[in-house]
Amino acid sequence: MNPRLVAGLDLGSTGVKVLVTDDAGTELLIEQSPTPWCHGPGGTTDLAAEDLLTTIGQLLDAVARRLPEATGDPAARIDAIAVSGMGETGFLLDEDNVVRAPAFAWFDPRGQEQVDALPQDLRDQFAGKTGLPVGVQVSVVKIAHLRDNGLSLNGLRWFNLPEFVVLSLGGRPVADYSLSSRTGLLDQDSGEPWSEMLAHLGVGADFIPPLVDAGTDLGIADAAALPESINGARLTVAGHDHLVSAVSGGAIPHDRYHVSMGTAEVLLRVLDSPLTTAARSRLADHLINSVRHVVPGQHVLVAGVKTGLLMRRALQLCDINDRAGRDLLDERVCALPSGGPFTDGGIDIAGARNDDGVLSITVRTDGIDSAELFRSILLHGNDEVARLIEALDAEVPPARTTLLTGGWAGMASVRDARAQVLPGVSVSTRSQDTAYGAALFAARLLTLIEI
Repeated sequence: MNPRLVAGLDLGSTGVKVLVTDDAGTELLIEQSPTPWCHGPGGTTDLAAEDLLTTIGQLLDAVARRLPEATGDPAARIDAIAVSGMGETGFLLDEDNVVRAPAFAWFDPRGQEQVDALPQDLRDQFAGKTGLPVGVQVSVVKIAHLRDNGLSLNGLRWFNLPEFVVLSLGGRPVADYSLSSRTGLLDQDSGEPWSEMLAHLGVGADFIPPLVDAGTDLGIADAAALPESINGARLTVAGHDHLVSAVSGGAIPHDRYHVSMGTAEVLLRVLDSPLTTAARSRLADHLINSVRHVVPGQHVLVAGVKTGLLMRRALQLCDINDRAGRDLLDERVCALPSGGPFTDGGIDIAGARNDDGVLSITVRTDGIDSAELFRSILLHGNDEVARLIEALDAEVPPARTTLLTGGWAGMASVRDARAQVLPGVSVSTRSQDTAYGAALFAARLLTLIEI
């Protein structure tokens, strides 16, 4: 009997990936394309629903074409699909499931006026109630921005990105707990929508679809134009990408940092129960989130910095746009001597804080080249990571080990830098931890394997 096949779909900040495995976890093929953002002035970044669905359709078509060769079976088909993706980004849909506005990137700067206009009682409750710092990154602020710029929210529902994709493929309309934890609309203690914040938006409880755990069976893929070998696959939402990445290698020890190094660099700790309201507020002062995990009943501390975004912009600044150029730069950074005038006030970097993301470079000396620039960004990231660790250690026992995952972890210079501030660093051997983790959720629909 041929093995059953599953697919993990990862909606990332940089790229959209589809990873196909068999139900035993053996990787068979991967397809990926750039996330189809539309970039505007001042760092504004939108995503049109039709562009996202076109990209996904093309990837699924490519998977269908490759399945016979990858499996040796001309009749091979995908039996289940799980969708993971970035948090904070989503679409507002009307009663006919028509998208009414583009999605904002989580790093889009719009919404400060809405943050400033938040009533004081909601502002005072925000971090303790939601586990998030109040700021332009959270979804509720972007929703308020759309409302204040003329979009009526009457009759609309909010779908986080993976939930929207599952709905578009034919699945049931739901809200995943881990993704809803990123919106500013969920009470972390009760697991229910925060009614006062919904009232502030001017919407009712039906603004959020029914809440479900990651991995819930949501029906079958039956959207028009799906390839025959994918039509009929079971569907589920795997949840927030960093958390899905974390479970790709099994359960995370409670004394480990799982560090996902994508556009955002995230340090993650797993808890068996939520922290107190006061502890959530204290951590939010350091821009650290205390939210629900993709594993039912568990919670996570999520401490993020935008070092991946800064590194990406540095590569672009230096006209490095391919893997070969990145690898050459990596070698040059590793060959740099420690210390020297360039790391002692010759160049300053700012922007890695999770509420920033603007690459700021101050150069006070001659001789700065791309390698010195990139190393300076890594060291700036170390400083920000060290501050986060200090805040985490004040609330929970210190971690003893670290697992690095994500695209940037493939660079030796990145690994060497983080080993200076993180304990017991090891590196994942998987190239796509999030997509693989999503595939595990898909496999659970068929085989009930445990993650």
